[in-house]
Amino acid sequence: MRSRTLALFLGITIATCTSGAAADDLYVICSAGVVLQPSEIRNVFIGEKAFAGSAKLVPADNSAAQAAFLEKVLKLDAVKYAGLWTKKSFRDGANPPPVKSSDAEAIAFVKSTAGGCSYVTSIPAGVTPIAKF
Repeated sequence: MRSRTLALFLGITIATCTSGAAADDLYVICSAGVVLQPSEIRNVFIGEKAFAGSAKLVPADNSAAQAAFLEKVLKLDAVKYAGLWTKKSFRDGANPPPVKSSDAEAIAFVKSTAGGCSYVTSIPAGVTPIAKF
């Protein structure tokens, strides 16, 4: 199961990177009660920060904005990001963030998941952005 999830993640990541889609602004959003500093966002999405206070963080990638997020926020390309998660998967047994297909899915995930974090291309109603890039 883990290898199928990893293969799907790699396929989506590479497809997103080659699509050329990029947004002007990116907003990192988290569920209510999650407090993060902008400097902590990178660590959340590369699996180095798992908790904010007592809340377990649950990041989700947004394929509609992933290429821009990787470039602007993580300073990685899709191949390096996928490689990072491949290593984490084998070394630590960690799974990459699930991939949502749109801003709407990412917003719904954050609203319905305790500790949920994702990124979108426009400010969503009912969710407070943690940071703007």
